Amino acid sequence: MNEDVLPGVGRLKTGGWLHYLANPARFLRVATPALPWLAAVSLLLCVVGIVWGYAIAPADWEQGDAARIMYVHVPAAWVAMAGYAALAVVSLLSIVWRHPLADIAAEEIGPVGAGFTAVCLVSGSLWGKPMWGAYWVWDARLTSVLILFFLYLGHVALIRAFDNKAHGYRAAAILALAGAVNLPIIVFSVQWWNTLHQGNTISISGGSKIYITMLYPLLISTLGFYLAFITMVVARVSAAIYERKTASALLAVAER
Repeated sequence: MNEDVLPGVGRLKTGGWLHYLANPARFLRVATPALPWLAAVSLLLCVVGIVWGYAIAPADWEQGDAARIMYVHVPAAWVAMAGYAALAVVSLLSIVWRHPLADIAAEEIGPVGAGFTAVCLVSGSLWGKPMWGAYWVWDARLTSVLILFFLYLGHVALIRAFDNKAHGYRAAAILALAGAVNLPIIVFSVQWWNTLHQGNTISISGGSKIYITMLYPLLISTLGFYLAFITMVVARVSAAIYERKTASALLAVAER
């Protein structure tokens, strides 16, 4: 059977392009040559952004050198939220369209997203100590990000909690979709409640409160973090596909 045609889908009919793009073999053909480039570019951008921010960019007029943690903390926070949004999307694809790669992608996004969320929480605590006098306060934004971390961990655990993998994927997908309600809470928490956490410094609609000499390294670091997230997820998904192919081949040999 042609590997570019999924069972029950046929050639590209109306709506079939979603399944077409989710073909594991086609994913590997694109991901394998792209991974080295993604890794190299993401590493370069992270190094440039962080070194620029810590060694060249000026210190904040109010917070001093403590504000330099933002070159790690802010990108990690944005990627953590974007990662969970991606997790919710692939979970929806799993439940509604049964994409071949959706469950694999969800399983591999979880640990990576949890890692970036942990970086966000730790770096935020390191900033909080000199600013607030404590590593942790039960601030609305901090608490909602902590909930995000637990949602990631819950998703990772739930997928692996069932002997039947299909049941684990379905339960974890439902959790991911339900947990997506936490994302707007994180974003708007500083506006909805009286919190210690400072308001948004960067605004797409204008009125950003950051010097351009600090904005450039922050944006470069952020782009590097996003590409690093994509690189890790693509690498993990590729490895999972190869693992399944190997397991299927060994099972076929054992059954002969």
